[in-house]
Amino acid sequence: MTRTHTRRYPTPIHHDGRDYLTTEQVAKMLGVKVSTVYAYVSRGRLSSRRIDGHDGSMFPVDEVDGLLDRTRHRPPTGVAERIRTQLTFLSGDRLYYRGHDVVELSRTASFEDVAALLWDRPWTVPSSSADQRAIGAAVRRVAGVRARGVDRIRLTVDLAGARDPLRHQIDPEAVTTKAASAIAAAVEALADGPSEGAVAQRLWPRLTDEPATRRTVALVNAALVLLADHDLSAGAVAARVAASARGSVYAVIGAGLGAFDGPSHGGATTLAYRFLVGALDDPTAALADALHTGTPIPGTGHVIYRHCDPRAEEIIDRLGAMGGGDRRVMPAVRTIVDNLGPGQFVNSDFALAAIALRYRMSPDAAETIFALARMVGWTAHALEEYREPRLRFRPEGVYTGIRPGSGPGGHGEGAPER
Repeated sequence: MTRTHTRRYPTPIHHDGRDYLTTEQVAKMLGVKVSTVYAYVSRGRLSSRRIDGHDGSMFPVDEVDGLLDRTRHRPPTGVAERIRTQLTFLSGDRLYYRGHDVVELSRTASFEDVAALLWDRPWTVPSSSADQRAIGAAVRRVAGVRARGVDRIRLTVDLAGARDPLRHQIDPEAVTTKAASAIAAAVEALADGPSEGAVAQRLWPRLTDEPATRRTVALVNAALVLLADHDLSAGAVAARVAASARGSVYAVIGAGLGAFDGPSHGGATTLAYRFLVGALDDPTAALADALHTGTPIPGTGHVIYRHCDPRAEEIIDRLGAMGGGDRRVMPAVRTIVDNLGPGQFVNSDFALAAIALRYRMSPDAAETIFALARMVGWTAHALEEYREPRLRFRPEGVYTGIRPGSGPGGHGEGAPER
């Protein structure tokens, strides 16, 4: 008699997928190939699960952690390589906040709703209070007319922290209330404008003299939603380090802004804006010049996405369907997008720059929108980090300097002869 063997799969369980990893995530975490993960399963070193509504095998994160501890020496005092987060998931050129597709959220949810989702707490400051308006006015006086939006935001966060005697409260309700207040005050610090309404509604007239409409405010809201978090970006890691040392939420946001304020992070939007300004009248020539000189085109490519940036696609699609503003912008954008070459694509920096240029905003408006949005994400990372052991970000450096006893005055090699 011939015996027929059939492969048996685990019975799917009902679960939201929290604290489980995909096969690809396990492979990345262990530093092995996907085939090796399956080999671990066959040898009984890992056990897989099937979860309703999710394709492929899933693995309990605690079990993967245990295998990692048994197979690899970890840094003696550092755990930065294994930051667990339930905030943002990046998969297949898609972006999710707590399991929700971010592009869909940008179409249906307000920035305040998304903050509440990431914080797992309600947004508690619907409009600017007298204290936030006072902080904003003080920052405008001190900063002067040449200060960038990001400069004003940083001053606002520092001043709000200095004025808060209970700034070191780290319970979730206090943290989110302080963060929402800081965001409201930062909007006030940009310029005079309305103090009532949603963040996007108050932000628009502070960025441009173009009249606000329902669709333009919705566009800014969508940009804020799309940029609110992006997993462990440089700003998020800096924010987590500050939170791990039990810095206040103001210190956390300040640390995030410190990492953000550079040409490789937040400043990339301004570089994209400058390129787009120069390309506005003849985008083909601008592309040709970049190709001829081998100069990278600002606002293109990404270290995470491989084929497209979903945030950029959504913003550019919205812009293409809208009226008003500078009508030269979208033809230039389309020319650039269509002629980048195989495997190249524009990213969110380029898309934010397109918003700013289309609606005649200040040159640093794209960076300002980005920074305000990301303050929500940094706060969410702080809330997670406050629940972790203190000071866990302490990897051991690999010392390559002068050895004790070998420098001037020492007795080792290189010391002067006596």
